[in-house]
Amino acid sequence: MSVYDIIALAVFLLMTTGLAVLLGGYMKMVFSGEIFFLSPVIRPVERGIYRLCGIDETKEMFWKEYSLGFIIFNIAGILILGSLQMLQGMLPLNPQNLPGVKWDSALNTAISFVTNTNWQGYGGESTMSYLTQMAGLTVQNFVSAGIGMAAGVALIRGFTRREAKTIGNIWVDLTRSVLYVLIPLSIIAAVLLMSQGVLQTFHSYVTAGTLEGGKQLIPLGPAASQIAIKQLGTNGGGFFNVNSAHPFENPTFISNLIENFSILLIPMAFVFMFGFMLNNKKQGRAVFLSMTVLFIIGLSVILWSEYKPNHALTGSGFYFTENMEGKELRFGVPWSALWSQSTTSTSNGSVNSMHDSYMPLSGMVNLFNMGIGEVIYGGAGVGFIGFIFYVILSMFVVGLMVGRTPEFMGKKFGPYEMSMSMIALILPMITAVILSAVAVSVQPGLSGLNNPSSHGLSEILYAYFSCAGNNGSAFAGLNANTVFYNTTLSVALLTGRFATVIPALAIAGELASKKIVPESQATFPTTGILFVIVVAGVIIIMGALTFFPVFALGPILEHLSLNSGGTF
Repeated sequence: MSVYDIIALAVFLLMTTGLAVLLGGYMKMVFSGEIFFLSPVIRPVERGIYRLCGIDETKEMFWKEYSLGFIIFNIAGILILGSLQMLQGMLPLNPQNLPGVKWDSALNTAISFVTNTNWQGYGGESTMSYLTQMAGLTVQNFVSAGIGMAAGVALIRGFTRREAKTIGNIWVDLTRSVLYVLIPLSIIAAVLLMSQGVLQTFHSYVTAGTLEGGKQLIPLGPAASQIAIKQLGTNGGGFFNVNSAHPFENPTFISNLIENFSILLIPMAFVFMFGFMLNNKKQGRAVFLSMTVLFIIGLSVILWSEYKPNHALTGSGFYFTENMEGKELRFGVPWSALWSQSTTSTSNGSVNSMHDSYMPLSGMVNLFNMGIGEVIYGGAGVGFIGFIFYVILSMFVVGLMVGRTPEFMGKKFGPYEMSMSMIALILPMITAVILSAVAVSVQPGLSGLNNPSSHGLSEILYAYFSCAGNNGSAFAGLNANTVFYNTTLSVALLTGRFATVIPALAIAGELASKKIVPESQATFPTTGILFVIVVAGVIIIMGALTFFPVFALGPILEHLSLNSGGTF
């Protein structure tokens, strides 16, 4: 890896951070109901939606009402999207006459997109009609991201309010997320992607002749509009089966930068918005720095692993200074590694290279990122929620060390907050590990494997970690479009979403009702380097304690075997 690559990666991250600060300030105005430059254009549309849906935007909700709205909205989305898939064969905008989707795949896909995961056990170009892609999947890309942002904003209000009973209105927060943030950014991103050659058409697929004299069916479709929101909303997945490794989704180096930038922008901005809404920019920077430390550590391990010579291949007479298997030449190792770290640190799940072909320790980093809840920047709102759970846990540890009640931003944490945080942190992890154990113990689970031994275990772990973390990326070596995987992965999807958001809303309601305690000399400082080290350390230690045993049987064993010249 050259010095120029390192400088280029650093410049990219610095530019993304700078724009995220600006977006964070803009989002603060949006969710605070302030008047700004887009208000004259979008505000009438917002009012029209409230009148059409019978929403009183001035009425706020208790946390239980907010949670009920979240649950009802998700259930309705699953039913509508599932039905649309199964009935697509009888509906318009289906030039390829694709049949209705099988029930188990339709259920899994509906749950996946509604939970902002976009796990895909199918090939998009050979399964979904244009109508399903646009009216179903793309719509959920907007609203699933929007309602996740709403939940994150509600948690922030828990810290900013004192002795209050309400945490906002979920329908107002959802509407503003979509109208003011996601739609404008998606329009800009879609236009930029189309300028780079990303497809956006309603034409039927094209049959082309090959040089060998054969025929090849070339899929088309309205891709750019879906790709823009799938990246910005940290949805992931892809219009085409291989996601952003496909030249129609990601044709140039510039389009790759735009898409990778889109993955990180809103999650980063959410952290800065946190600081702006608290009127404490230092706190936002401290949280951001904690995440960035973990991000750089993970990226460094991936780069080191991918540039480390492959001893198994070296022993066969070849010598490679980098692992290019599964990667596009137009991106190379650095930008593939950056995307890999970005997509598993957020809950995005799209790929521009095949993670199944990465070196074992690189795959372990991806697994770790998802296993800890993708709190390194995280998804649209929900990743920030997960990070706050770790902050609560960290403050509890600090409180034990100094003999004080744990507190953060003037709010003291009691047994209720600790219980909700541990439920949210542990339940998705336990679900992923248990379901992985079931999959490696029964024939329906083992039948989906294409690789034996430790790499096969890593493939199964990756699938369940991805779904429990609401990520959506895959190792791609596992045939998961079966009744067994579609149903068990659906359980992981639902657990990862609801076990994270509902406890967060409960904590928001509890914190909002409390007084804000002024700082004293005994208050643990949460804006300095010590806070950054403590929180990052707690995340690493908790992840290591939880996952090291199973990682030892998967990626670590594969790494040791590869170093000794063994392959699977």
